[in-house]
Amino acid sequence: VQLVESGGGLVQTGGSLRLSCAASGRTFSSDAMAWFRQAPGKGVEWVSDINNNGGSTRYADSVKGRFTISRDNAKNTLYLQMNSLKAEDTAVYFCAEGKSAIATMVLTEYAYWGHGTQVTVSS
Repeated sequence: VQLVESGGGLVQTGGSLRLSCAASGRTFSSDAMAWFRQAPGKGVEWVSDINNNGGSTRYADSVKGRFTISRDNAKNTLYLQMNSLKAEDTAVYFCAEGKSAIATMVLTEYAYWGHGTQVTVSS
C-alpha cells in the first residue's frame, strides 16, 4: 500500500491550499480515509475523515467550516481543501487509509499512512 500526499506549501494567513493523497495497493473505494496533522512539538491530531463512498464526513472543531474533505474513487485520490488558513494550521499533514468502510478519528485504527506534506501558514 502506498499513500503519497502533495499540495502542501507556504501560504499567507487567510489563503487556501488543496492537499491530495494518491493511493495504491488496496481497493481504495472499500476503505475509509482520514487526514491527520502534526504541528511542531505537538502530537498527531485528527483533522477529518470520510467513509468509503464519500457519503459521510467529519471534521475537528478547529477546522470545521474552513476545510473540506472529499475523495474521487475513480482516481484513487483523497483531497483536503483548506480555506481561511490560520497560523495554527501550520503542521505536517498526513493521509491515512483504514481497513474498513467506516471512518474513525482513532489514529491506531488506520493501518496505512503517507509520509506527509508540510503546510506552513505565515502571519
